[in-house]
Amino acid sequence: MPFPVLDFLAEAAERAERALQVSLPAAEQLPERLHQAMRYSVLGGGKRLRPALVYAAGKALNAPPELLDPPAAAVEIIHAYSLIHDDLPAMDNDELRRGKPTCHIAFGEAEAILAGDALQALAFEVLASASGLWPAKAQLAMLRLLASACGSRGMAGGQAIDLAAVGQTLTLNELERMHRYKTGELIRASVLLGALAAGVPESSQEYAALDRYGRELGFAFQIHDDILDVLGTTEVLGKPQGSDLARGKPTYPALVGIEESRRLTQQHLAAAIDALAEFDHQADTLRGLAHYVAERES
Repeated sequence: MPFPVLDFLAEAAERAERALQVSLPAAEQLPERLHQAMRYSVLGGGKRLRPALVYAAGKALNAPPELLDPPAAAVEIIHAYSLIHDDLPAMDNDELRRGKPTCHIAFGEAEAILAGDALQALAFEVLASASGLWPAKAQLAMLRLLASACGSRGMAGGQAIDLAAVGQTLTLNELERMHRYKTGELIRASVLLGALAAGVPESSQEYAALDRYGRELGFAFQIHDDILDVLGTTEVLGKPQGSDLARGKPTYPALVGIEESRRLTQQHLAAAIDALAEFDHQADTLRGLAHYVAERES
């Protein structure tokens, strides 16, 4: 890898954890059980890839880390909310996440639904409350970007397509659209939140390049994730291995095979790296994260 990415991931995770601790309600604050479920689902686990992308994009643009803490926390809170709801019996019905019982197993289904709802609202509160860190136009753009990434043309829409596709055979284009919505849009938003927090205008060439990077990275992440579901282990993944296959969900390996899936991963990795051609060594962190996404073991 062109950058010591594991060191950066550890540093970014530590910084994001501090921002999340401050953002979440205290466990003893009323209603205690709801706040405990929220903290259980957000803190002390996960790779924190999405906050790392916020910090890496900001670093590429020489932004002070303090400007990046609220969007890093907000995007991880949204990610946690999506995992709670995805794991519910009405959705994927998973009992293990990050090596521990899922939220609805630990706190009950009703509390898990409420925890997800409250986390989604909290993410926007975190961004909206950080007044004075950025110009109002940039703050509004961040709110709009995050809302789009988790709405019907983002995670929620992707999950709806995913549920409807169980047992079906999708075309490659249909599979790409499903994963672009379900996974890719929040990864793209993570990169662009860092750009907006750094003061980069949406109309700039830098923003367009980071947009391309984020889109390609989202594809590389999901294809490799599908491969890991086939070849990984429950112990390493922290969630049941082979769960997508067992449910008859459409995946890249099921549609095109493992070797072609690996080729597609490398193709999108190369395109993500190419999108950063005009950036200097400050973007090496983003380059390293792209390699990490396409080569990780969990």
